[in-house]
Amino acid sequence: MKSNHQYYDFEKSRSRIDDILKTEDKSFEEVDSIPSRDRLTFNNGFYVNNTSALFVDIVDSSKLPSKHKRPVLARLYRSFLSEIVAVVNGNEYCAEVNINGDCVWGVFDAQYQKQINSVFSTAAEVSSVIDTLNCKYKKKGIDPISVGIGLAFGRVLMIKAGYSGSGLNDVVWMGDVVNESSNLCSYGNQSWNDKEMMVSSVFRNNLNDHNKGLLEWNSNRSCYHGIVINTAIDEWLKNNDCK
Repeated sequence: MKSNHQYYDFEKSRSRIDDILKTEDKSFEEVDSIPSRDRLTFNNGFYVNNTSALFVDIVDSSKLPSKHKRPVLARLYRSFLSEIVAVVNGNEYCAEVNINGDCVWGVFDAQYQKQINSVFSTAAEVSSVIDTLNCKYKKKGIDPISVGIGLAFGRVLMIKAGYSGSGLNDVVWMGDVVNESSNLCSYGNQSWNDKEMMVSSVFRNNLNDHNKGLLEWNSNRSCYHGIVINTAIDEWLKNNDCK
């Protein structure tokens, strides 16, 4: 949110705090699919029971500034964020895409098997796009990156947050599915025993048999994991000396 530099008013601040804290529980409606953000106010919210979340984060990104000069680092981050946002946003069930530093994550209105498999396919596409980026980085003398990918299915709370009356506001997503997919993402590629894609048991159990077979149990992380790719992109990589 870009600042519009309104002076802080302590009197109004106390009033806003009181208004927020007196919001009744019944203002938070239970729904099965993600509603339009236009239905959100500063006094309500929605518990969405059936959603999927996908997180993608660069592993050990804090070490990148010691490897590359700032212009190179800027190009690396821009290309990574550009293409991962494009992949996630390209899924027809994606309701929201967010960027937090070098992490890209999306919330999906995906509760049925077909929809959940579609999110899984998007995660596989992310993996192959990372391979594509690394191919191009290599040709520019940029070190390759690795990522963690987290997938989870569950309940999310959707609220509008910000500064009422200022025009500064955004939709905030919180709850089990966001926390779980974020945590799973942080495990990806963290050790020799952790594969790139980390998937919650509930998400995996909602996949078709073929996709289930692409994952195996990770006892250290209590989730499923795997290296899953997009075959079309992988074929391009092979044909262009990137494999």
